[in-house]
Order: sequence, then C-alpha cells, then structure tokens
Amino acid sequence: MMLTMTGCGGTNDTGTKKIGVLIPKTNSDRWIRDGETFKEEFEKRGYEVEVLNAQDDVETQIEQIKEMISKDVDVMIIGAVDTLALEDVLIGAEEKKIPVISFDKLIMNSNAISYFVAFDSEFVGRTYGEYIEKEFGLKDGKGGYNVEFFAGSIDDSNAKLIHESLLKVLQPYIDNEQLKVPSGQTKFNNTDTYRWLKQESYRRMNEFMTNIYNDGTELDAVICASDCVADGVISSLIAKNYGNGESWPVITGQDANISAYKYIMADKQALTMLKDTHLLAPKCIEIVDALMQGKTPDTKDATIYNNGNVDVPSYLYTPVVITKDNVKEVLLDSGFYTAEQVGDKE
Repeated sequence: MMLTMTGCGGTNDTGTKKIGVLIPKTNSDRWIRDGETFKEEFEKRGYEVEVLNAQDDVETQIEQIKEMISKDVDVMIIGAVDTLALEDVLIGAEEKKIPVISFDKLIMNSNAISYFVAFDSEFVGRTYGEYIEKEFGLKDGKGGYNVEFFAGSIDDSNAKLIHESLLKVLQPYIDNEQLKVPSGQTKFNNTDTYRWLKQESYRRMNEFMTNIYNDGTELDAVICASDCVADGVISSLIAKNYGNGESWPVITGQDANISAYKYIMADKQALTMLKDTHLLAPKCIEIVDALMQGKTPDTKDATIYNNGNVDVPSYLYTPVVITKDNVKEVLLDSGFYTAEQVGDKE
C-alpha cells in the first residue's frame, strides 16, 4: 500500500509542478465555487493547475483522468462523479505513482487513493436528525408527525453516511411511531436521488403528492440530503400548491446554494450547510506541498477510513449550519455571496 508517493516527472519545462483537479459537475453552485477556489489557491502558490469538469458524466471523468495520467501530472485531486466507478482507471495513476487526493467523496476500492479531504458527512446526517428531533419535541414525547426521506445519490459514498447517521437519531422515533413515513420508504436504496438531481427529487415528490398526500394528509418534514434535492422537492410542493400556501413542511439541505438562501428567506427551507472550499484548500495545499518536496504529509489529525482496498488518512471538516437566524450573516455579510447574486434588494 502506497499512502505517500512522489510524482514521477510531471514538471513542465519551467520546473513548475502540475496539478490536475477534476470536479464532477456544475449544476451546483458549490462545485462551481470549488473549481474556482482550487485554481486560485494553487496558482497563488506557483503551481500549474488544470481544472476539468465531468458535467456529471462518469465516462467523461474517466477520460479526463486518463488525460491527466498521460500528462504525468504530479498530483490529482478528484471529486468523483461515481465513487464506485474509478477503480480501473486509477490503476494507471498507481503505476505511475501519481498521488491521488480524493476530495469530498471517498473513492472506493482503489489502491491509488493517498488522502481524503472532505467535510464530515456523519455530522451532516446527525445534524438533520437532531434538528428534526428538536423542532418537533420528540425527546419530550411529542409525535404523530409525517416525514419523508430524500437521500443523496446511491453512487456517492457520502450519501450513505449521511443517511445512516440521520437514521441513528430518528429510527427510534420511527419505531415507536412518533414519526410516521407514509410512503414506507426509509432505506437508503429506496430513498436515493440519482446524482442528487433536482429533476429526480421533483419527480419523486410529485409521485408522493399524487399518490399519498392528495387526500389532505399533512406532510410535516422532508429530510433532503442537499440543496439541489431540496430544490426539486420545494418546486414540486409549490407547483402542487401544497397546503394552499398556509402550511409548509420542515425541509433540510446542504451546500449553501443560492436557491437555499432564497428558500430560507422565504420560509420554504429550514436549513442548509456551508461547505466552504476555502476551509479545505489549505489542507490540500499542505498535502501537495509535502508531496512535491518528497516529504510525508502530517497525518496526526487524520482519521483512517478504509476504502475497501487501503486505509486512507482522512481529514474531515465541520460544515457551518445555516438557518434563517444566521443566513445573512454567513452568506451575505461575509461576502460569500453578493446581494445581487441572491437577489436581495435590502
């Protein structure tokens, strides 16, 4: 097992080290920011950086990885489209001893993964569960609430962690029927949202509204694993004029998308979470700097995760929980978004 590897000659004619950054998609504000942040931060340090976007297509990402390997980049940072589909293509990186930093999602079943840098998915799921627990007074014995689950993509290792940690909090309340799930769908593999797509959650929520909630059954909460997923659910509820606009379920999300800001301000989404790449970039830079100097990155603050093949030193960071109480402070006052970007006229 090679946890620390030095790139084998990817330096260009000027001696500049080359970094390949592969991001999965641009249908999320979060991933657009991530690509821009990595390019900016690494170029500040004098690295040559190429950012490629797979547009949410795994075959495209596989070809992009092959391209990076053929260019003998010194290190690759990969935000995977499908964490289960890159094992074969990364054999090339392993053979060339190109270090691979798995970013945001742990790439599974590959010997090539050197490090994992991400936000804490277990924290995300636990926070969803604890928010619902507090909002509905479940610890105090209150109950009779109807909830539905909209998990993330089944090909994303993070999505399963989020769902599992969420159910650790809420399953006891489901078992004693303080929480009821009218659809009967609680397992990860029947609540997943393909590629986290808004249109997929919109379609599934439409089915629920037509087949389950068409008789006036109240929907108290929809636990969505991301802002894109929440966007589809909210769009469906609005299209169906749920509750005639007078009642509205608690809806969760993560990524601090512009849509989430607008929905939180309009009391349509209860919370999101900011996963700011500027918090992760310093750790990635630290790892890259050490590797390029032929050193072993410091792993004393790393957690070890096994990806099915190797134990991967993993650096996990805590997202910022955002509700209506702090959404302007965190996303506007900080300069993360401008008022123009979010359509805030105040």
